[in-house]
Amino acid sequence: MTKYARSFKSIMFIRIAFGVVALLAGCTPSEEDITAPPPQSPDSISVTDSTGALVTLPQAAQRVVALAPHIVENLFSVGAGDELVGVVAYSDFPEAAKKLPLVGGYSNTNLEKIVELAPDLIIAWESGNASDGINRLRELGFTIYLDQPDNLEDVAKSLRDFGILTGHAERGELAATDFLQKIAAARAATSNKSTVSTFYQVWNDPLQTINGSHIISDAIELCGGQNIYADEPMVAPVINIESIIERDPQAIIASGMSSSRPEWLDEWQQWPSLTAVQQDNLFFVDPDHIQRHTVRILLGIAAICQQLDSAREKQK
Repeated sequence: MTKYARSFKSIMFIRIAFGVVALLAGCTPSEEDITAPPPQSPDSISVTDSTGALVTLPQAAQRVVALAPHIVENLFSVGAGDELVGVVAYSDFPEAAKKLPLVGGYSNTNLEKIVELAPDLIIAWESGNASDGINRLRELGFTIYLDQPDNLEDVAKSLRDFGILTGHAERGELAATDFLQKIAAARAATSNKSTVSTFYQVWNDPLQTINGSHIISDAIELCGGQNIYADEPMVAPVINIESIIERDPQAIIASGMSSSRPEWLDEWQQWPSLTAVQQDNLFFVDPDHIQRHTVRILLGIAAICQQLDSAREKQK
């Protein structure tokens, strides 16, 4: 998977002392007092995060720290940009995100800075943020929502949940519904088209791809492509050229680390026996449009669908 930023050096763990609440002397609680749950505020909010954990806030979050660029982008999509008080490196979309305070990198956050910002909600990336950092934040008493959009439908869930948690439920629902409608339309447009065996190249050295559980594979299949490494057990396996030659994809799609077509994509020309090379089906997709789990993945899907249509034309 694409890395958003280089890791920052670790910082010392920060401890916060919690006060002890004294019991009132001389009061004998009744059985009802002991067993009754504490009353919840009528403004309290609860959602279930990507891990199935219940996340509850006494009211809509007013100070949010987002620990991945895709989370930042999705918060802006539901109208919660004003609630953001801290982001990680490479949070560069929309433009307003670049002006927000940094709390380190996605894989190595600055705990001291987060404490200083005093967020009432932290939205973290389950598979991208370091687990020990998340555990430390929990120990410090912060409320954390773990986000992990593994497929296209999960992006819609993130939009809905972010909207609810930040007091923008209607905007979040609209964004999620619009996203799902566009996904459904794209799926319907390719439902009767022939399948194109596809190799998605994450990187060239080492040669890396994605398996069928990755959201990019979901996008490829939506466009009528067949990920030739969908059956791999690892999400982002390192593979060898021999296995690619054996599977002989009809199309090769790469993204790289920038918005420019990587030079290494054309290195496939040295393997003229590959069908993708013979038919000139070497394609590039902007990584910001396919590797970030946001509404902009619709742009990546549009590009992939067009590219696979081009590959189909060459099969006739």
